[in-house]
Amino acid sequence: MKTNNPKTINDLFDQKYGKKGSRNREDFERKSEAYMVAELVRESRKKAHLTQQQLAEKLNVKRTYISKIERASSDVRISTLRKIIEKGLGGKLNISVEL
Repeated sequence: MKTNNPKTINDLFDQKYGKKGSRNREDFERKSEAYMVAELVRESRKKAHLTQQQLAEKLNVKRTYISKIERASSDVRISTLRKIIEKGLGGKLNISVEL
């Protein structure tokens, strides 16, 4: 099956995952968001020079829980993300909305 060369990233996503609002596109976008959160946690943890085990101990959770978050295998609530960033890593979580 031959596809047209996409002109924009949105054209590429439309071809590969379907149009916005389609089930495949929504699944892709949900997974993308989970991956971005996973990368945020992983990079922040490394920047703080902590292992997964050390971060888990600070948060009183199991290392496997941190691993699941960093592999994007678990949805993370905002309250959990705030706990990881603020209590575990000593940072500050800022969330903004632009309309």
